[in-house]
Amino acid sequence: MDPSRLGLQSARSRDKYMIMPSKRFSNIIGFDDAPFDRNNSGPVPVVGAVYAGLRFDGVLIDRITRDGTDAAQTLAAMVSQSKFNDHVQLIMLQGIAMAGFNVVDVAHLHDQLGMPILVIARHRPDMNAIREALVTRIEGGREKWGLIERLGPMEPVGNVFTQRVGLSLDQAAAVIERFAVHSHIPEPIRTAHLIAGALVEGQSRGNP
Repeated sequence: MDPSRLGLQSARSRDKYMIMPSKRFSNIIGFDDAPFDRNNSGPVPVVGAVYAGLRFDGVLIDRITRDGTDAAQTLAAMVSQSKFNDHVQLIMLQGIAMAGFNVVDVAHLHDQLGMPILVIARHRPDMNAIREALVTRIEGGREKWGLIERLGPMEPVGNVFTQRVGLSLDQAAAVIERFAVHSHIPEPIRTAHLIAGALVEGQSRGNP
């Protein structure tokens, strides 16, 4: 397929989820996965950090399968079954893949929760390398690559790169600017990253 047509289709796909451009997001859950031993095929913890404005309000913790297919289902259950469900307005993800190559079906997660999803990466991913790894090394890799491809290319916003469903590029920029207080990464994701690291290793590590 012509890449320009793919980009157009991706934009149209996002547009069908678009919400009112005046919407301001204040209640957010940011998710990140924990570090894991590459030689261990066991489940990997995933942490959600809950924010009401810039106030850290709570934590959600569950586990997903390494290189599995249960990320979107697990995240949806974590949110919908929590006491925060009635108030959360936006989900942030630290990348579209967790626990190795457990690719989040972002459109499905959006449909399950009925709220916008914002995927954030510090650097632009090498999509060719990701595709090669998925289709040659991971069971069901072509389907997982399809999830990434359908979401469209990552877009630069400020000092990060994003993919999104259910919110405009301007909205994404506004929420990132508001929540990126101590880092280029917004606080809900930064906090989830720090908690996830400490959960496994006893102390937080690295920068989100």
